[in-house]
Amino acid sequence: MSGFPQQIVRFADLPNRKRTAFSVEPDAAARAAIAEALGIDGLRKLRFSGALLPMGKNDWHLEAALGATAQQVCVVTLEPVITRVDETVTRDYVADFTPPDAAEVEMPEDDTTDPLPATLDLVEVMMEALALALPAYPRKDGVETGTAVFTEPGKAPMRDEDTRPFAGLADLRSALAKKDET
Repeated sequence: MSGFPQQIVRFADLPNRKRTAFSVEPDAAARAAIAEALGIDGLRKLRFSGALLPMGKNDWHLEAALGATAQQVCVVTLEPVITRVDETVTRDYVADFTPPDAAEVEMPEDDTTDPLPATLDLVEVMMEALALALPAYPRKDGVETGTAVFTEPGKAPMRDEDTRPFAGLADLRSALAKKDET
């Protein structure tokens, strides 16, 4: 990826009997590039630190802490919303990983296992984890989305309640009860 910092780890160069610590703290220019790539207004802070631990002969386990302060736009008011992210990130990189070969596959419960690459860009792992941790529809505290109702002029708008199969039965019962009274 051009324009982004990289922190490449080559698994073949790592000691296979002890943990290898890492820390990624992008500077202001790199945070701005990452924020732009993620489609958010800004990143005040961003830190990704942890370790790669060997699992057996060829596999690796990544465990890290992701900390970030992100600025997004409120989906209701369009005002800035500050989000604090503190996540634990784990990934397993497995040498004998076999991807499913079916056209449609159910997501496994454990979605942290990936094939073992020759190299790993820790910035890419950090960006992926941050993208998953940020709220998709950020809202300022106390702001709720309203209900938008659209219809042709002079007609009653259709609401969710009107589409329910038994929505009109209560009205029908009331009409029949009034008819019986007269």
